[in-house]
Amino acid sequence: MQLTGSEILIECLKEQGVDTIFGYPGGAILNVYDELYKHRNEITHILTSHEQGAAHAADGYARATGKVGVCFATSGPGATNLVTGIATAYMDSIPIVAITCNVGVALLGKDSFQEIDIAGVTMPITKHNYIVKDVNDLAATIRKAFVIARKGRPGPVLIDIPKDVTANKAEYKKAEIQPVVPSGDIDKAEIETALQLIAKSKKPYIFVGGGAVLADASKELTTFVKKIDAPVTDSLMGKGAFPGTDPLYTGMLGMHGTKTSNYGVSECDLLIVVGARFSDRVTGNAKKFAKNAKILQFDVDPAEMNKNVLITAGVVGDIKVTLGMMNERLSQMSHPEWIEKIMEYKERYPLSYHPDCLTGPYVVEEIYRQTGGEAIVVTEVGQHQMWAAQFYRYTKPRTLLTSGGLGTMGYGLGASLGAKTGMPDKTVVNIAGDGCFRMNMNEIATAVRHNIPVIQVVINNHVLGMVRQWQNLFYGQRYSATVLNDAVDFVKLAEAMGAEGIRATTQEEFKNAFARALTLGKPVVIDCQIDSDDKVWPMVAPGEAISKAFDENDLKDR
Repeated sequence: MQLTGSEILIECLKEQGVDTIFGYPGGAILNVYDELYKHRNEITHILTSHEQGAAHAADGYARATGKVGVCFATSGPGATNLVTGIATAYMDSIPIVAITCNVGVALLGKDSFQEIDIAGVTMPITKHNYIVKDVNDLAATIRKAFVIARKGRPGPVLIDIPKDVTANKAEYKKAEIQPVVPSGDIDKAEIETALQLIAKSKKPYIFVGGGAVLADASKELTTFVKKIDAPVTDSLMGKGAFPGTDPLYTGMLGMHGTKTSNYGVSECDLLIVVGARFSDRVTGNAKKFAKNAKILQFDVDPAEMNKNVLITAGVVGDIKVTLGMMNERLSQMSHPEWIEKIMEYKERYPLSYHPDCLTGPYVVEEIYRQTGGEAIVVTEVGQHQMWAAQFYRYTKPRTLLTSGGLGTMGYGLGASLGAKTGMPDKTVVNIAGDGCFRMNMNEIATAVRHNIPVIQVVINNHVLGMVRQWQNLFYGQRYSATVLNDAVDFVKLAEAMGAEGIRATTQEEFKNAFARALTLGKPVVIDCQIDSDDKVWPMVAPGEAISKAFDENDLKDR
C-alpha cells in the first residue's frame, strides 16, 4: 500500500516494538508528529524540556529495559541538541535510534533556515548514520538502523530525514522483525588458550565491565566465578553483573576503587577481564597496571584487544556465549589461600565515612536500606556518582545507570525519566550533585507534566565537588570557578515546577524525607545539604599505579 514517509516511519517503529519515544517537535519534523498524534494510543510520546533530555531519556530507557531507545528532534539546533546524548550512548555502547528531520532535499547544502549536516556532525559518535533522500529507501533504512543498534557491540544510530521525504509516498509492506541473536562463531583455539591460562593460575582475579551487563550474561558470569573460585571486581559500568552482596565481590576497581580490589589486581597472577575496555579511570598508570599478571580478555569487539593494555590472550565473541562455552569446559577449581588473603584485605580496608553528620555515603546507604537494594539508581557525574557506586550494593544488572565513558553532567535526570517510563514498577532514584542538577533541572517539569514519579536526590555541597577535591589535593587549594555561592533554592524550584520539595540537613531528616518520597507517587526533589569538603575515598593520584591508592588516614600519616 502507498504511504507517506511519516506513515512509513511510524509503521516501522511499531514493527520494532517501539512503545515510547522521547522528543521535541519543530517545523521540519512536523509531518512526523502529525502522524504520531494519530497513533498516540499505540506509542507514548514524552515531551522533554530540552532535546538533550530526550536523548538521555532514550538512553536511560535502553539501559533499564535492554530494548532500543528512540528519540526525535527537528532540524538544526534541535538535532545538534541531541549530540551530547548520542555521544554518551556511544561511549557506553547503548542502543538508541535518534531520528531527526531536515530541510527539504532541494534545500540541503544551501545554508537554509535551521539546516545542519547532522549526519556529518554525528559520524564519529554513532555506529552508523543515514540521511534518507528517497522515500523508497526509508523502511529498509529504519529496519537496518535497529539491527545495527543492537547487533554485536551495541550503540547509537542516527537517521536524518528531509521534510519532503516525510511527505512523499512509497509502497510499504509490513515486515516480520527477526530477533538479533548473538553469534556463536567463536574461535575454539582462543577458548582452549583461555582454559589453559586459567588452569595454570594460582591467584586469579575476575574484572567485570559493562559488556557483561549488555550481554545479559549475569547467570553465566556467576557460574564462571564459582567454578574458578576467584575474587571479583568491577568497573562503574559493570555494576550488578555480579552480585555486590556475594562474599567473593571486593568492590570497584580503579581511581576510586577499593584498596582490596586495587591491591588484589596488582598482586594476582591472572586477570580475567569480562567485557571491560581498560578505561584510564580503571588502570591508572597503564604501564604499571596488573604488572604481575597475565591478562585474559573476553570482549565482543576485536578493536578492544590490546587497545589500552597489552593482553596475554583474548576471546572475541558475545560475552554470554563465551562464558557459556567456558563453563562447559571448566573443572571446579579451588584457591583457598588466595581467597583468604583477599578476604583479609576486605576486613582491613573497608569503605567508611564520618558517621555523625549528613554525607553522600550516608545518603546512598540509606537509599539502599529503604529500597532493599531493589531500586534503579541513576546518577549524574562527580563525587555523588562515585558514592553511589561504592555504597549501594547492586545485585542485578541494569540497576545502575550512569555516564561512564563520556562523564556527562546533566545525564541523570533525563535518563531517570526514561528508566521509569520503561520500568514503571521499579523505584527510580536519580542522585545528583548541585552542579549537575543545575544543568538539567528543567526536566523536573517533564516529570510533573507526564506524572513520572522519579525521586531526585541532590547532594548539595555548594561546590563542584569532584573538581574541588582535585583542587584541594593537587592544585594548592586554589578553588577556581568551583564555588557555587548563589541563592538558588532547590526546594522552591521543585515546588514552582509542580514537584514536591524537601530539604534535609541531618541524617534523620533525610531518612524521613526519603521514606516520605517513596509514598507520594509523584516527582520529589530532596535537597541534601552536606559539607563542601567531603571527599571520595580511596583515591589514586593521576599518573600513579592503582596499587598506590590512598585515603584520608594515609594523608594524615604523611
